[in-house]
Amino acid sequence: MVSSQNLINDIIYLIYKEKGNVFRLKDIAMLVSRSDVGSLSRKLNYYVKTGRLLNPRKGVYTKPGYTLEELACTIYTPSYISLQYVLQRAGIIFQYDPGITLVSYLNRTIKQGDKIYMYRKIKGEVLVNTAGINRQGIHLNVATPERAFLDMLYLEKEFHFDNLTSLNREQVYRLIPVYQSGALTERVRKILSYD
Repeated sequence: MVSSQNLINDIIYLIYKEKGNVFRLKDIAMLVSRSDVGSLSRKLNYYVKTGRLLNPRKGVYTKPGYTLEELACTIYTPSYISLQYVLQRAGIIFQYDPGITLVSYLNRTIKQGDKIYMYRKIKGEVLVNTAGINRQGIHLNVATPERAFLDMLYLEKEFHFDNLTSLNREQVYRLIPVYQSGALTERVRKILSYD
């Protein structure tokens, strides 16, 4: 018979063995094959108290050293980092925004610690299409600059871009069908022809 201490050690071992750093309670329940989430939650809270896990948000547990980006993608799933966050880092927009912007199935702004996460709703067919999305771990999904450019134009018709020279225009045109929008195609052609 397995003692409860061995079971606890097995849970933490299985969590630390996983590649990801951020887990929802239901992810851990599936990982350790447990249906009693109340009991599992108590065990995980013990690990939080002893410093082996962190609990930055209700129902979300992390290993120490997790990234804010991975946490952002885990809070609401499915979602991926895009819009201003990606465009700023690619040098396409110059305005500094310290928040993390994501595309998801809902509109929501949440503050987590000193960071702000802004989720923008996009239609389901676009959200689940992985073209132009780089998967960088279990829950970390980041749009390419081209995908972020199209997401922004799809959601903000009059958005101003500062520098489009780093965009791969062929990739932009390959990604346009994801949105199934003739109006978006026209906006892209107009903007890229002026640049």
